[in-house]
Amino acid sequence: MPTYMDIHDIPGVTAEAVAGAHEADVRVQGAYGVNYKSYWVDEEAGKVFCLVDAPDRETAARVHREAHGLEAHTLHEVEQGA
Repeated sequence: MPTYMDIHDIPGVTAEAVAGAHEADVRVQGAYGVNYKSYWVDEEAGKVFCLVDAPDRETAARVHREAHGLEAHTLHEVEQGA
């Protein structure tokens, strides 16, 4: 299954808010065969990065949409170990 890194631009983001959004992702992901593995927050830059295993880009984005509505502006497929 492909792994993706997504990037969100969210000025004023807080680590606390992202933790809640990640919990929402985890509650929804099973219905779509997705695994949101980890996330990182850069509060100063207003950026959030998520690492996710998903069947495809659209399915990864769909989980975010349904869980909390915060879609990534960029989604890159990454090769593990590369």
